Amino acid sequence: MPFSDYKTALVTGASAGMGEAIVERLCQEGITVHAVARRKEQLAALADRTGCIPHAVDVSDIKALTALCQDLEIDILVNNAGLSHPGSILNADENVIETQVDVNLRAVLHLCRLLVPGMVARDRGHVFNITSIAAIYNFNGNSVYHATKAGVHALSRQLRVDCYGARVRITEICPGRVATDIFGNVSGDHEEARRRFIDGFELPQAKDIADCVAFALAAPLAVNIGNIEITPTLQVPGGLSTMRPGEHSA
Repeated sequence: MPFSDYKTALVTGASAGMGEAIVERLCQEGITVHAVARRKEQLAALADRTGCIPHAVDVSDIKALTALCQDLEIDILVNNAGLSHPGSILNADENVIETQVDVNLRAVLHLCRLLVPGMVARDRGHVFNITSIAAIYNFNGNSVYHATKAGVHALSRQLRVDCYGARVRITEICPGRVATDIFGNVSGDHEEARRRFIDGFELPQAKDIADCVAFALAAPLAVNIGNIEITPTLQVPGGLSTMRPGEHSA
């Protein structure tokens, strides 16, 4: 479907990284983009640069989301907002669980509830869920993040069923490591996170994820690109570990 067949978009997590790049790309294609994020100053700067419409809204605030979506007719929904805290479920506190469930999963469910029925009624729309390879593969990381992203992975599949019969396309994008500030946001030390996770690596950029969105959008109407897994060439997801009894505590 050509970009010209879509008029409006809503992008969450829009003030930085992949969300910012997606907003920029959609604006370049002539889409009216509603950019949603918590950081008001960064949103204002993005609006000045791209012409997007900024909304300083926390996606975990369901009342605010509902008020925002009440009068909007959205053709493209990009669920990009997400956060992560390090550690396994064995040492996760209540806040670590609640904040990730609220942002990574609950907000996605509510935005789909609020905006996708209108797409179905108009027989026009495209939903992008930006998850992670953590939605599909198990590796040493954050159990809660894995669980929330896996939930959105399942939702992406189910949305195809829920929208069956309407020309509403669903695309899940599962990035591996991308050169963004997410690692610094997790640790709180952006300089150290950049040295550890970004410097010296050959990584996809935020723009590459935006290009994936554009690629799926530009496909013919009869084509639904359901899942895009994008990783660095020099990154391999998955793995297998085996230990003898007693080795873990040694």
